[in-house]
Amino acid sequence: QVRLVESGGGLVQAGGSLRLSCASSGRTFSIYGMGWFRQAPGKEREFVATINRSGGTTNYADSVKGRVTISRDNAKSTVYLQMSSLKPEDTGVYYCAATRSWGQVTTRAVAYDYWGQGTQVTVSS
Repeated sequence: QVRLVESGGGLVQAGGSLRLSCASSGRTFSIYGMGWFRQAPGKEREFVATINRSGGTTNYADSVKGRVTISRDNAKSTVYLQMSSLKPEDTGVYYCAATRSWGQVTTRAVAYDYWGQGTQVTVSS
């Protein structure tokens, strides 16, 4: 069982930055690929970014590419999402998730086995 706890969300003005963190319990963090998804009110959960087990491969949604960086520290069992140049449309609940899958399928929520409870990000205009 993997428990994921997100932190770092909050209210920020457009153009600002936030860094989200997701801490994992257990000793098996490094065997999981990790992803970030977000869900705005009334919308489906959407892919934001993913990183493979070693941290050597990342993938981003087109909507955030160039503004967001996903990284991980396996020694700390933590994955990060650095967001900059934030826009009001980035508002939503951000979830981290863990997967045993790899490749393009990790852009889909169904590929993930474990989810955190989410952290709210609100970007004001």
